[in-house]
Amino acid sequence: MAKILLEVCVDDPVGLTEAVAGGADRIELCAALGLGGLTPTLGLMQLAAQSGALCYPIIRPRSGDFTYTVAEVEVMCADIRAARQAGLKGVVLGASHRDGRLNEAVLRVLLDEAAGLDTTLHRCIDLTPNKLEAVATAKALGFRRILTSGGALTADNGTETLKAMMQIAGHDLIIMPGSGISVETLPKLSHLGLRELHASCSSPLPSGGEALAFGFQSGSEKRTDRAKVAALKAVLAALTR
Repeated sequence: MAKILLEVCVDDPVGLTEAVAGGADRIELCAALGLGGLTPTLGLMQLAAQSGALCYPIIRPRSGDFTYTVAEVEVMCADIRAARQAGLKGVVLGASHRDGRLNEAVLRVLLDEAAGLDTTLHRCIDLTPNKLEAVATAKALGFRRILTSGGALTADNGTETLKAMMQIAGHDLIIMPGSGISVETLPKLSHLGLRELHASCSSPLPSGGEALAFGFQSGSEKRTDRAKVAALKAVLAALTR
């Protein structure tokens, strides 16, 4: 059985170091993971490129839904150009209509800007009314992979939909389960014929004091933990023996 690739999401330089040290195969580079991940700064993109690790930034200009204005799409295109100029090899994208369907017109604009880069459709697909139709749309648009929980809050609760999405995707489009993935939840996904997996492998950070009182912390911050990355890698390796 082929190796299962582990992607780890990080949102700061320490998290990047931890993910690489733990053996992550690819990094999803973000800001504000507590909000589901926003576009990282240019400085973090440059640092990631210098690390030598395979890093793909999410291109998401704000929190909230995935319905974007013309100005926001222009910002996203500029961020894709920044990722390319920083030397990164792929990007993570998504855009929706107000009813949750994938916005093909906006996605085409973003994909045209990202031509030559590897592309992942992010979890906006989990808000679509018809997941299987959305997979077919993403495949026709030319995405390489889809990050998804199967429409559930966590991937281990979306296994039936994930299986159906994989059948529609076929060989050319990778369905990469993500959300709530850990050593403990992985057994519920192991029957799916995994090719790639997405996880945060994070541990809570200390909080409190004036930073919390002034609103500079939420009190629920987390950071990637190299030990958790290594442990998940070991379990994935055991599945492919």
